[in-house]
Amino acid sequence: MRLTALFLLCCLLAPSAFAEVFKCTDANGVRYSDTPCGDNPETLTLPDNRIGGRFNSNLPPPPEHTESTEGAAPAESSASEPESPCRYIPSTDLRRYILREQVVRGMTKDNVRDAFGTTPEVYPVPQETWVYKTDYYGMLYELTYVYFRDGCVDRVVYRKP
Repeated sequence: MRLTALFLLCCLLAPSAFAEVFKCTDANGVRYSDTPCGDNPETLTLPDNRIGGRFNSNLPPPPEHTESTEGAAPAESSASEPESPCRYIPSTDLRRYILREQVVRGMTKDNVRDAFGTTPEVYPVPQETWVYKTDYYGMLYELTYVYFRDGCVDRVVYRKP
């Protein structure tokens, strides 16, 4: 009976434990605390990270397109610009790709380094390309070309030598 009462009491008090976070700046730098600190503490609002909701809730807002010429149709301007390869990849999927040493469209350069390592071959023109060599028992087995656009992976091409 006591154990049940203790459990219920902990459940009731748990939400209040994560109520506020304070950011304090002083001569030593920035620090974060659950109690007000310093002369001028700033209260931070943290997003709810409970299970549920939408996966894309932490994406930045889409950029606003400005028309350079009057009378141009929006469909014409979007047709001339290719869509950016940068996209949101859920963290679970991203970790899975890196552990499996896979590179997919939308990954950043840091993600590619985590999955494949640093490459000795980088070609900046006409499109930034990283080349990886796969050896199998000391023989060149496969070449992997990773093409970047806007700082993200645009496409990955595997070729036999």
